[in-house]
Amino acid sequence: MKKLFLLISAFGILSSCNSTKQVASSSSNATDSKSTYWQQHVDYKMDIDMDVNTYQYNGKQTLVYTNNSPDVLNRVYYHLYFNAFQPGSEMDVRSRTIEDPDRRVGDRISKLAPNEIGYIKVKSLKQDGKTLSHETVGTVLEVDLAKPIQPGESVTFTMDFDAQVPQQIRRSGRDNAEGVALSMTQWYPKLAEYDFEGWHADPYIGREFHGVWGDFEVNLTIDKNYVVGGTGYQQGEAEVKGNKKTLRFKAPRVHDFTWAADPDYIHDTMQVPNGPMLHFYYKNDLPAENLQFWKDLQPKTVQLMQYFSENVGQYPYDQYSVIQGGDGGMEYAMCTLITGKRSFGSLVGVTAHELAHTWFQFLLASNEAKHEWMDEGFTSYISDYAMDAINNTNLKNPAAGAYNGYYYLVKSGKEKPQSTHADRYETNMAYGITAYNKGSVFLSQLGYIIGEDNLKKTLKKYFDDFSFKHPRPLDIIRTAEKISGLELDWYLMDWTQTTNTIDYAITSLEENNSITTVNLERIGLMPMPLDLEVEYTDGTTEQYYIPLQMMRGEKPVATTTKIINDWAWAYPTYSFSISKPKSMIKSITIDPNQLMADIDKTNNIVKQ
Repeated sequence: MKKLFLLISAFGILSSCNSTKQVASSSSNATDSKSTYWQQHVDYKMDIDMDVNTYQYNGKQTLVYTNNSPDVLNRVYYHLYFNAFQPGSEMDVRSRTIEDPDRRVGDRISKLAPNEIGYIKVKSLKQDGKTLSHETVGTVLEVDLAKPIQPGESVTFTMDFDAQVPQQIRRSGRDNAEGVALSMTQWYPKLAEYDFEGWHADPYIGREFHGVWGDFEVNLTIDKNYVVGGTGYQQGEAEVKGNKKTLRFKAPRVHDFTWAADPDYIHDTMQVPNGPMLHFYYKNDLPAENLQFWKDLQPKTVQLMQYFSENVGQYPYDQYSVIQGGDGGMEYAMCTLITGKRSFGSLVGVTAHELAHTWFQFLLASNEAKHEWMDEGFTSYISDYAMDAINNTNLKNPAAGAYNGYYYLVKSGKEKPQSTHADRYETNMAYGITAYNKGSVFLSQLGYIIGEDNLKKTLKKYFDDFSFKHPRPLDIIRTAEKISGLELDWYLMDWTQTTNTIDYAITSLEENNSITTVNLERIGLMPMPLDLEVEYTDGTTEQYYIPLQMMRGEKPVATTTKIINDWAWAYPTYSFSISKPKSMIKSITIDPNQLMADIDKTNNIVKQ
């Protein structure tokens, strides 16, 4: 999703390459004797016939589902996301009753005419040839199975469905504000995820997604004049019959399939050295200035791809597409849809953010309904650092804006724990800042706690260990513990499961026999280790580090830094001594680099 800043408003033709590197057709990830980890697997084959005049399409879907769980499944669920774009839907009503509706949605869904709504209507559904009973409940299809699916068993579901593309309102749709004909995201019946927590058949109310990995084969029949870009590798040349053509795509080991189409797309490509082919699709009727911006974006995207591959992990596919479409910016498998009429800085910024999602959403793929901050926050963090690197801005803290957003949220009184379900926030503002800003601060502050080099190692190890595995919050913190050797469960709990705040203060300086005692106080409930800097009247400085006792260790610090006694959380006060009189001390500062999210910095510094 497009990056949100301090005040969040609530909120080619594809490459014909068939190489898939390490993502070659994935087999079932069944439990083995050495591991209790498992995940489901699904393979889709779909034949889609699109009528670009009525915006209606019909589809035939063959879905092979492998139950790698230890459980017997008696039901399955599909997401029918397009059903959200109907008057009276949960998305519609929620948007009209929340105090700060997303301006892109507002009351627009309630005003859609029958030929403007979205829908997916399942005409028939079979399990291994046996007709199934099913019921459409809003954006979820509830399916009773003809026969339970046993652990380790694979079954084949065949489905015929009709659908209509909604007027562009949120993420997906037809004829967006910039005239892109088709932005096709979350457009097909999508089997819900089942994991150790059970089914995740969340209704589509406003937030984002969770899906099952598998291999996709999509045969798309569409008007022959339309240019199509999105997920997957095109197989051979288009087959043209009359006024239509059929394009065949394969996408290995993805958990979604997205495409966009328009008769006026320009299609450019640029190769990343030792990396994927980049594709760019944008309309030829953009103003001349914007057309040039899209040209200038291309080498910047190469740099971004290289930065993320170097600092998180290698991009595993052979192509990536940046496509004009949608309603802002949103990430998908092997591609992103972004609006195109932007300043150059905005165009690069939104591309950086959406491209970064490839690592933290499509390859690590945390459950965005439950742990949205792991996706949006980590993406915001790494894209801020990438922008700083490719623009050579050399900011002291590229994530400083995220801290400011978090402070605003705390002062608003509307903060909820990050463990809140994404749809359950009272306001879009609180959701947005919690997911993006506070999620970014989680990583930035983790670097403060364990050391920046350890954070860099943690991110790479986290990606190596958990890509393609739907990690949970515990996985990132355990990775950090293993890298740093420190105990960090307190940080995960306080920062993500509570709204406890950090507030440390320097309360007084006392001198006795030319020795100065510095008195500190913990005011907030959340514990932290402390960095302090003492500046002397002769211009020299001295660094002090107070470890947090419950960490059971210290982060790496410079050899000149003085490590003093641990501070146990239950003690509200702490004192240490400086072997110099007060008259020689110019100032003392807690957290001079401002990487700790202390909500009151006025008491963090004493000046003499």
